[in-house]
Amino acid sequence: MSFPKPRLIAAALAVTVACVSTSALAQSMVMRSSGPSATKYPVGKKLAANEKITLVAGDRVVLLDKGKTRTLARPGVHNSSVNVAANQTLSTTMTQMISRDGALRRRGGATRGPGDVETASAEIRAPNLWLIDARQGGNFCVADRATLLFWRPDINGDTSLRVEAEGNAAKAETIAFLDGQAYRRWPSATLPLAAGAGYRLSGAGLAQPVSIKFQLLDNLPETPEAIATTLLERGCTAQLDRLVDTMAEDEMGAV
Repeated sequence: MSFPKPRLIAAALAVTVACVSTSALAQSMVMRSSGPSATKYPVGKKLAANEKITLVAGDRVVLLDKGKTRTLARPGVHNSSVNVAANQTLSTTMTQMISRDGALRRRGGATRGPGDVETASAEIRAPNLWLIDARQGGNFCVADRATLLFWRPDINGDTSLRVEAEGNAAKAETIAFLDGQAYRRWPSATLPLAAGAGYRLSGAGLAQPVSIKFQLLDNLPETPEAIATTLLERGCTAQLDRLVDTMAEDEMGAV
């Protein structure tokens, strides 16, 4: 009677472990959390496939799973995973939001006509993750140093944005937006991009100066989950909110 060789047994076990590990990677992640259970399900927490989530009255948890968000708000026990059709793809809006060149695919910004409310531009979100929105401060993750752009929500009229190096007012540039322009390039020739470099933005209709600090990405993640994880790890909160808001709108549109 013959027995399997030790090497064959070891190989079989390795395959089994690999399969288990692959299954374990099928996780969802908490993107937003509020209510009594917020400490139990903090933002960034990764949940195993089919993990049970117990919520009470007042809880609201937004999960990212397979490129889609899902909002849980009812008291009770929920499953962390959701079945997604194999052929289900990202929406056009979402594809543009996360792509490296999505900022240049369409003319962003708003125009106002007679009767439009003045708060219209405040409700407009930048159409791509990698655009600098001067209204949003904090860490900013840069996906492509060569194509970094400023974006403004209201393209009516001329305006100027002052960009000043933190702690060095003499090192500054003025970015001019002409009527109809939504995008302007970062002045890399005079203000080179560097990891951790901080800048103070003022003018261009800002109520008060806004400070940003660059986080340079060596490799651009491809999936919404990977991008969200990177933004969270780097502290690029405004971009993470932009991503989640876009996915949440897709979620509502799919209902």
